[in-house]
Amino acid sequence: MTTDLATPADVRPAVAPIQRRTLRLLFVTQIIGGIGVTIGISVGALLAERIAGAAVAGLAQSAGVVGGALLAVPITRIMTGYGRRPGLVLAYLAGALGGLLVVTAATTRSVPLLFLGMLLFGGGSAANLQARYTAVDLAEPARRGRQLSLIVWATTIGAVAAPNFAALADATTSRWGVPTLAGPFAFSAVAFVVAAVVIFALLRPDPLLTARRLAAAEIVPGVGDAVGPPASVARPRAAGMRSAWQVVRRRPAARLGIAAVAMGHLVMVGVMSMTPVHLGESHDDADLLHVVGVVLSLHIAGMYALAPVVGWFTDRVGRRPVILAGIALLLAACTVAGTAGHDTVLLAVGLVLLGLGWSATMVAGSTLLSESVPVAERPTVQGLSDLTMGLAGASAGAASGFVVQVAGYPALNLLAAVAVVPLVALALRPAPVPAPEDD
Repeated sequence: MTTDLATPADVRPAVAPIQRRTLRLLFVTQIIGGIGVTIGISVGALLAERIAGAAVAGLAQSAGVVGGALLAVPITRIMTGYGRRPGLVLAYLAGALGGLLVVTAATTRSVPLLFLGMLLFGGGSAANLQARYTAVDLAEPARRGRQLSLIVWATTIGAVAAPNFAALADATTSRWGVPTLAGPFAFSAVAFVVAAVVIFALLRPDPLLTARRLAAAEIVPGVGDAVGPPASVARPRAAGMRSAWQVVRRRPAARLGIAAVAMGHLVMVGVMSMTPVHLGESHDDADLLHVVGVVLSLHIAGMYALAPVVGWFTDRVGRRPVILAGIALLLAACTVAGTAGHDTVLLAVGLVLLGLGWSATMVAGSTLLSESVPVAERPTVQGLSDLTMGLAGASAGAASGFVVQVAGYPALNLLAAVAVVPLVALALRPAPVPAPEDD
């Protein structure tokens, strides 16, 4: 008797070229999307201040963060039902629409339209974040950390290049009557549309749908890690965040993954957002922007530049050890920055450590989360993670100013360090033997 069922040895060579093509495509779109996100963010607060005053500037910037977090929910629901491609395309198009609404708000000086535009603009960030998960849908278990970190690292190129386009965007769009500082958002919209078109045209076959089919047939070990019986991956349920939480609640490794990503982001945003204000207490206006630029550039380098190295360690020594290393780096960052006073060099060292700690918790936590849940449940669980991360960052950014005003910058670092302690306990808890799936 003969059978047409493929074996792992037959299928893995066929999956490998799909994965390589997916990684190349995501690398390019991450650069384009990174430019779109950063060029808008770089002038967002300044534009909001001109439209509505200084009191609104910070809120408008936060609206973009909250928008990215909230949009992760519908985007991942779409991915669950139809695959990564339509979800990423719609996220980028939402960001493009948001950019155009911000331009319109600047033209009409409409504050409500500004906030709506910034909320939708967060779609670009949501797409960039979901791309890192798309990179591991078909990845071999031994390469997941490296391949996820490669997509995280690609964001660096866009983030570094984007500020250099801001002046060009302003000069170019001013010829068509676009208000000053609104031009970068028009460029962002164009970048998001380009990324959406590239994804729509070239992300074929869809990596998530391919992984789901392979896991359902149980023919490629590793692709469907943590999957249950074939029926549980063949037809995904229409699931929301409550269902995603139920999936995570049953899996300690998934809980650790989400907690690592969220807490790393909370600490990073809380400390980073108030460091320029702290530097402003010891520098005059003549050199403040230069000092802040250098310190934040080093911080961003810590976040992204060594991401491939972090990914290599994640695959080589394991997810939990790298999460623990990230926690140690975050604690060291809070210690150095919190005791630095107004020493610019020590503050820069603290911010670099902060970026490295964020990178370790982000890469290792995201990798651990992705491989700890059934393939059919991944998009909604990953959406829950991005929602949690975004809200944690927005909360930290909003609270940090109050803490510094009331108790000072050292107290902010102390609170950030204390916030990491529960994550230490979670990471050190022994990993239980997975229970068999009931569904």
